[in-house]
Amino acid sequence: MGVVGDAWAWLSTGANWRGEAGVWHRLGEHLWFSGISLLVACLIALPLAFWLGHVGRGGALAVNVSNVGRAVPTLAVLVLLTLTPLGRYGGVPAVVALVLFAVPPLLTNTYLGMREVDRTVVEAARGMGMSGGQLFRTVELPLAAPMVMTGLRLAAVQVIATATLAAMAGEGGLGRIITAGFHTYDTAQVFAGALLVGALALLVEGVLAAAGRVLAGHGPNGRRPES
Repeated sequence: MGVVGDAWAWLSTGANWRGEAGVWHRLGEHLWFSGISLLVACLIALPLAFWLGHVGRGGALAVNVSNVGRAVPTLAVLVLLTLTPLGRYGGVPAVVALVLFAVPPLLTNTYLGMREVDRTVVEAARGMGMSGGQLFRTVELPLAAPMVMTGLRLAAVQVIATATLAAMAGEGGLGRIITAGFHTYDTAQVFAGALLVGALALLVEGVLAAAGRVLAGHGPNGRRPES
């Protein structure tokens, strides 16, 4: 029947979706790891990128420093963190590794979005007497929103795909389905687990891409720009 047919048969078996080792439980764990990691990365990267983009100083250095992290394999970071005292706190090493992986695209795209806002619009807003906070909220943030969403989409997809590595540290998630298949030499289960991760990443990317198109279709005041 082939590996694709075997994987479909595995996914079509109800028993594989139930229990602590089932798909639904592993999916919940995967979403928890991914969601927490993405939230923490946003709390770190977005305020910093917004501020650097607003003041226009030091952003290039911050972006270059953050991008250095992309050269470090996430699995290596996860292993190293597991060997530190953080390894005693369950899924903390996996979350930290995923946060480090998610920060660069968030920081880079948000900063670039802020800096690519038309300077003439910014100066016109200042000339109207807007304060720094008003300028950020009503002009810079709405115009930078599409690039911010692009960074969020890239980070989300990368985190979801990379969260499978949490299984290497003994944590949960869809990666446990894949590793369990490796341990039992069940190629169909391995392929099915990979399909689940890919489908989840595509679903999240589609939702965020749609949200980005909605934001891109609205002007700074929340109205669609006139043609």
